[in-house]
Amino acid sequence: MPQRHVLIDVIHCEKGRLFGSALILLQGVVTALFPQASVRLTKKMIGKNFDNASELEAKPAYTRQLRAIGVGMIAAGGTGLLLEDTEELEADLSGLADAAETEDDG
Repeated sequence: MPQRHVLIDVIHCEKGRLFGSALILLQGVVTALFPQASVRLTKKMIGKNFDNASELEAKPAYTRQLRAIGVGMIAAGGTGLLLEDTEELEADLSGLADAAETEDDG
């Protein structure tokens, strides 16, 4: 595999990790602040296959658990974003680019 393709794969992988972490962080915020939105979504999903799913009521313990899951998602997404070391990535990318240039010259 040429060095150039490795460089492109590294860039896409980095963007994917950043996007995934940001998405988890956003979902965690929504789940922690608005657990009833998750309850409504669950009712809709269950309602596709079962009768009277709209009559279900979430217990207070379930909404507390949803909030806790949301807080955990915020922690996971935030940690993922904080641990991304862009300076190290830039150094790796410039090293790969230099190696690709020397390989093309030689």
